[in-house]
Amino acid sequence: MAVSWTPHRFSGGALALDVTNTVVLRGDAARSFDRFEDVAEIARFAEAATVQRAAELGSRRLVVADPRAAGPKVLALREATDRLFRRGVLHGGVETDDLATLLFACADGLVGHGRIEKGRPMPGEPGAPIAFEAALSVSALSLLPPARAERIRICANCRWLFLDESRNRSRIWCDMTVCGNRQKAQRHYRRRKVLEDADA
Repeated sequence: MAVSWTPHRFSGGALALDVTNTVVLRGDAARSFDRFEDVAEIARFAEAATVQRAAELGSRRLVVADPRAAGPKVLALREATDRLFRRGVLHGGVETDDLATLLFACADGLVGHGRIEKGRPMPGEPGAPIAFEAALSVSALSLLPPARAERIRICANCRWLFLDESRNRSRIWCDMTVCGNRQKAQRHYRRRKVLEDADA
């Protein structure tokens, strides 16, 4: 079944984090699933990301020439990015082995995709389409500087990774309108249940 790549699915704040979040309920073996299990979804995600991440991409179109060929690189980048930054949030630092894995995956994603010119965020000719794995590599590398890495959080509801760009770094949900509202509704339900049980 095709995924609806709605704006909520781009709550990560960076292309690389949006891609990590294509594994839903990561860490919950019984309920977790992979939205890229069907490799055709990689190309469909890239189409939606072209719009949702236009600023990060310099308004260039993402392309996936062959999802089966790009798939292994995209998945390697996704897993390396998630492991490095999720463990970084949980443990307050990054493992050098995880960093090496990410750097190798980024190198593989960038090979053969031209130059990154000063003042342009992505490799290749201005205005030309950009290969998804190359853009994904650049996005992941852009998260490494400490000032940016320190803003990565894990959503208190869905466990997605996201960039907290708030002034006081106080966000706890990837998307207030979805995860924030779900958490508020659950708290309200629990409070009401406690009061009903007390009255019974």
